[in-house]
Amino acid sequence: MMHAASFFTESEKGKFRCELCPHQCALSEGQTGLCHVRSIHDGIPVSANYGKITSLAMDPIEKKPLYHFYPGRMILSIGSLGCNFRCQHCQNEEISQCTRSYEGDLEVTAEQVLIDNALQMQKPMIAFTYNEPIVSFEFVEDLARKGNPEDILFAMISNGYINPSPLQRLMKYIDAFNIDLKAFTNDFYKAVTGGTLKPVLRTLESIKKSGKHLEITYLVIPGLNDDPDEFSRMIEFLVKELGKSQVLHISRYFPRFQMDLPPTPLKTIIELQSVAKSHLEYVYPGNIGPELDSNTYCPSCQRLLIERAGYQSRITGLRNGKCINCDTEINVVYE
Repeated sequence: MMHAASFFTESEKGKFRCELCPHQCALSEGQTGLCHVRSIHDGIPVSANYGKITSLAMDPIEKKPLYHFYPGRMILSIGSLGCNFRCQHCQNEEISQCTRSYEGDLEVTAEQVLIDNALQMQKPMIAFTYNEPIVSFEFVEDLARKGNPEDILFAMISNGYINPSPLQRLMKYIDAFNIDLKAFTNDFYKAVTGGTLKPVLRTLESIKKSGKHLEITYLVIPGLNDDPDEFSRMIEFLVKELGKSQVLHISRYFPRFQMDLPPTPLKTIIELQSVAKSHLEYVYPGNIGPELDSNTYCPSCQRLLIERAGYQSRITGLRNGKCINCDTEINVVYE
């Protein structure tokens, strides 16, 4: 199913530029962008993955990971096809680095089906995840626009590689974001992802200014983005631009796709978490298992606020968004 695509400009007869993301792909008839799914068909810019769902699951929201957005709740998670990055260590390369032939094998899912499924939940929520939601812009916007009046909340798990105008449109409908900040050097982004750093930082700042809930995931890859000085500079940026209450997940890498480096040593995660926690109030280890503490504590009095075991959460020390012991306001959305 082809669907008209937004954010294309015609530079000259039959030639178009996609302005959805910073790649700004220039396309002619029959050509497809770096994302694999946005192309020119019969002289019209189209989205080839509109409504095509490759993955559908009911997940704990902590799995996204979102630790400070309705902890303990379930969220309907959906994925499609395509990505505007080429991460060598991609966890879902089967759908993110897809081929056109794969696209043709999928059934088209109507927005109303997903909305009806979400409305069966105690707290209706839908997450766009698994592949990169940005390249499914039209479907994400349409589904969220229809779901918002039904009081469905929407989350995006994204690489943040999007231009300002489409981001502003999405933020009207998306309630929570988890953005992968993959490194703090442009060299890493170019070599490992095929993108650049600055647009991702701009996205983080824009989401923060919008008032929407934001969490960040940093996947630590040995020898590539685990330098303590580089990491410290990143933490300084986060504190300065996003504030000390910014939620950060520091996740352990495992070999996948084209990358066969050994898994991140547990020691490295512990050391970087210690650096981050000296400046940020909420820092969590990821991809670790039960070895490290993932609870939430009050940054003022250290009272246990949210207890976690795996992907299960239990609120133990919050009342009206504040610590029940010392009345400190906590950066968490719940009911």
